[in-house]
Parts: sequence; C-alpha cells; structure tokens
Amino acid sequence: MPPVTGATDDSQAYELLYENFHRTYRLGPGDEVAVRVRMQPDYSMERARVSPDGRLFHPLTGDLAVGGLTVDQLTKRLTQDLSRYIRNPEVSVHLLEAKSAKVGVLGEILRPGILVMNEPMTVLNAITQAGGFARTGKSSKVTLVRQAQTGRMQSLSINEKRILAGKADVEENLPLQPGDTIIVHGNMLKKLEYVTASVGFTQFLTFLTLTRR
Repeated sequence: MPPVTGATDDSQAYELLYENFHRTYRLGPGDEVAVRVRMQPDYSMERARVSPDGRLFHPLTGDLAVGGLTVDQLTKRLTQDLSRYIRNPEVSVHLLEAKSAKVGVLGEILRPGILVMNEPMTVLNAITQAGGFARTGKSSKVTLVRQAQTGRMQSLSINEKRILAGKADVEENLPLQPGDTIIVHGNMLKKLEYVTASVGFTQFLTFLTLTRR
C-alpha cells in the first residue's frame, strides 16, 4: 500500500506557515512577548506587553523602542544591551500574543470588519472568523488586496470554492499579512433572488420600471 503523503504535506505546509509568521511578524502596540535570560531569573519576563507608543520595558535596560522589530531583531537588541551588564547573556524572546496585526474582511460576508491576527491566518481562516460567506457572496470570486514592498497596492484573485471543495493546493489558501484586505464579491443572480424573495416579484418589477424612467 503506497504511503499517504497528502496529510503529511498539508501539516508540513501549516508548520511552515506558523514558522514564517513568528519569524517575519513585526511587533506593535498590545503585542505580548516572553523574555528569558539564561541563569538570570530577575531579568527574565514571563509576559511583557508592548506599550501604545511601541516600547517595551525591561528591568535592567529600561524602555526599548521595539515597534517594527521582528522577534529575532529584538533578541539581538536585548542581547547587545544586556551585554553591558551581564557577561555573554543568552537571551530568547517568544511571541505570546500578536494583537497589533489586523486584516480587513469586506464585501458579501456575514460579519464584515477588522480582524486581529493573534496567530497565523489564511484567507479561508479570516472568512470563517468573519462568519462565512453571505447568501449573496460568491466563493469563487474573492480578491486579496495587499501593499507590496514598493508601496503599490496589488490584488490577487482567489477561488475559495476550490479550497472549500478540497480541490486546491495548500499554497492557494494564501497566508495573510498584517494590513491585507479581503473582498468577497457578490453573486448578482443570488442578489436578485434575495431581493425578489424579500419584497415580492411584482413590487421588484415595479421598482425596476420606475427607476428606468
């Protein structure tokens, strides 16, 4: 019997998603981290929160400007600063909660609005957290709007219908980045069905006739 590779491939892809999220995530207000200094419990912090102005307080070094830093960059910064007081400090920083990363979910969705990315999130995860597709939503027509490194906005078309049906590759369920916006487009036929069911077909035809005059 041949080995089953699909599940393994999927789990590896999601593990990579989590690793990339924690490696590339940039700290911001409200985020919480754990700072551990080996053999120095007085200078370790089990839970520290980034202040509204993007600073983190450490009992030995004082306030640090950490807004925009990755966890690795903060680790190096703390190691450098602590080396003034401790010989060869071994520092590790872990992201506990990501509260500053936000994405928007708009269009034909049950609960459109802003979501906080406390953990790695894909397009499908975001749509699910926003209540799923509205009756008038078109799962085969979803747009992801993202700001490129050049500063220009770019849009990517996504067919969530393929993903929901299990026919898509793992890569098609794109991992989100802070600042992304998801737009779920509407199905015009479903909209017409919804309107006529709500107000009645005769009233709907009367409305169309009046608006064309």
